[in-house]
Parts: sequence; C-alpha cells; structure tokens
Amino acid sequence: MSDIKRYGAEGGVGQGRQHMPFSRAVQADGWLHVSGQVPMRDGELVGGTVTEQAHVAIGNLLAILAEAGYGPEHVVRCGVWLDDARDFAAFNQVFRHYFGEHPPARACVENRMVVDCKVEVDCVAYKRGSVS
Repeated sequence: MSDIKRYGAEGGVGQGRQHMPFSRAVQADGWLHVSGQVPMRDGELVGGTVTEQAHVAIGNLLAILAEAGYGPEHVVRCGVWLDDARDFAAFNQVFRHYFGEHPPARACVENRMVVDCKVEVDCVAYKRGSVS
C-alpha cells in the first residue's frame, strides 16, 4: 500500500474566490499528478494574450511542482487545453521556454474552457526515491 500526499487538499480558490473541491496535486510512490492550472493570481483570472496567460498558468504549475520538491526536469507528461487552435504556435514558444531542455510527452487539444481563459495546463511528474 502506498502513502498518498495531497497538496492543497483543503481546496484551491477559483474564480470569484469559489472553493474548488479537489487537490492542487497528489503524490504517490514518486509520482506527482498536478491538477489543471489556468492563468489565475489571487483567485482572479489574468487577461491578455495566450502568451501572457501561458506564462502565468505554467508558472502556477511550476510553483506546485516546487512545493512538492519537483522541477520541470521531473515532468513526464503535460496536458494542454487551448481555447483557440490558432494559439498553438504562440503557446509552443512559451512551453519551450520552460521545458526546452527536458521536453515531456504532451497532448494539446482545442477545447471550450470552463472559465474565461485561453489556456490550461496539467502535468504528471516522477522523481525516483521521492517519498510521500
């Protein structure tokens, strides 16, 4: 039986200070699953271009990774949702900035967002010997 550690299990703060009923990340046996991150600061969505929003969303993702003792080099897979497929190239530039040296596997789809933003990113990371 593995130990499971939850980060932000008390629930995050969503748009309009809404309580979110899920963990920001869950760690088990060296694996870290990070919930989808949108361009949000202090419970408010950040506007702007997909480039600006991608920097904020990926920054949120990296902050959660760091809190759990992981870095971008530990990310094995990312999921990306774009509100508009025409933003694919611009998003790739931002993604390359953060993951260029250690590119993970990735899926990217066009999707209507639950909140009013242009991008959402989640990930799975692995670190050998990481104990929950």
